Amino acid sequence: MILLTLLIFSLIVSTAYTKNLRRSVENAPRTGKSPAQQSAPSTAQFPKFSVIVPAYNEAENIRDCAIAILESTRLSVDNLEVLIVDDRSTDDTLAIAQTLQQQLNDPRLKILAGQSRPANEYWAGKNWACAQAVQVATGDFLLFIDADVRLKPQAIETALETVETEKIDLLTCMPALVCECFAEWLVQPLMFNHLAVCFDFTAVNDPTVDSAFAAGPFMLFRRSAYEKIGGHEAVAGEIVEDVELSRRIKRAGLKLGLYAGSNLAFVRMYRSWSALWEGWTKNLYLGANRSWVAMIYMATIMLFLYPIPWIGLFIILKDLISFFLLPSSFFLLPEFPPLGGAGGGDFFLLPEFPPLGGAGGGDFWLLPEFPPLGGAGGGDFFHLPEFPPLGGAGGGDFFLLPSSLLAIIVIWQQYNLRRLGAQISDCSTKYWWLGGLGGTLVAAIAIGSAIKTETGWGWTWRGRPLQIKT
Repeated sequence: MILLTLLIFSLIVSTAYTKNLRRSVENAPRTGKSPAQQSAPSTAQFPKFSVIVPAYNEAENIRDCAIAILESTRLSVDNLEVLIVDDRSTDDTLAIAQTLQQQLNDPRLKILAGQSRPANEYWAGKNWACAQAVQVATGDFLLFIDADVRLKPQAIETALETVETEKIDLLTCMPALVCECFAEWLVQPLMFNHLAVCFDFTAVNDPTVDSAFAAGPFMLFRRSAYEKIGGHEAVAGEIVEDVELSRRIKRAGLKLGLYAGSNLAFVRMYRSWSALWEGWTKNLYLGANRSWVAMIYMATIMLFLYPIPWIGLFIILKDLISFFLLPSSFFLLPEFPPLGGAGGGDFFLLPEFPPLGGAGGGDFWLLPEFPPLGGAGGGDFFHLPEFPPLGGAGGGDFFLLPSSLLAIIVIWQQYNLRRLGAQISDCSTKYWWLGGLGGTLVAAIAIGSAIKTETGWGWTWRGRPLQIKT
């Protein structure tokens, strides 16, 4: 009964979650050139555009990121500059970037060696690097992307066309998601789906609704709007600066646009479980306004969505397998007790030949007698199988079928969730059947994020200790 109740609740949660994700996916605006503007604008019409890439210990990414930006567009140095800011990396990020600049000899690419952070001031994350780049940027539009992002062809032109057409002051998008290692496949698709559910595109893009969200990997500002809200300097101590910038855009009466951006860029955020754990526990709790309730709620939702249906199905299958493997549980063969009393006897009694004409006459053949099974109270010739109660001696097999069906339905909905999310993330449904493990990890991340943020235990980003803005 307890298992059935849990599965019923799991079905309710899954149905509501699927409905919300479907609505968010269907309402997600997508960038793209209108038929009248398929051809690239002339350089005379195109404004000056600055792409800013803050980089800290990005030796694995920085070369490919820079090349992808430069190859994504044919804009000249008159209209485009790419600013890579090394934020005092301890690896070879700066050297790799400078070597690339020499090799390409592309005047659009500029490498900045970041300065030390101001004394007696706390600058969190990439805020200091971004602020330094803006000081030298000359563009009317500022596109901030992370080093793990790869722009797709015509991404800059397409994004700018959307900004101009829709009069957007901050365009942010959810890029296509790339997963390679096992941990990424377990966690990342579920995280992206949850972001799409929590930050519904329609609500975020509605200026009358307080809901605000921005994805740090891709944020395109009108420079006038960026300066109006104070830029990264105004959010210097914010660890989740992207969300805070989006809130400031809305509070200033400016237009925020959250789009599905799989046609603009793709991103591989984390390359290992340790990076996943460090990155998401850094951001998640703060992104929820330091709400313990939100984190507990998220963990509960994840558990009912993903592991509980699998656990329920496992329990059901275990009971069924145990039953069919029990000896003598299916058919009880007939017992033939000895005839003629408690003493031994043969299966068939050989014919007795009583005295002829005597009072004690008898039958020529005495056929075997089959007394009832189980004692004097009678019984059937064959004893039909008894199905053991589900979940132990205290249960009952009445709930076996509905529990099985509920578990299968909710597990199938896990596949549908991955399929729906793929319409935004462009990430396949690979390993969807390991959603139980993935949901458990996401629930652990949610609780871990709250604990790490409030206590400071192991709360770092790439070795740099973090602290809450006071």
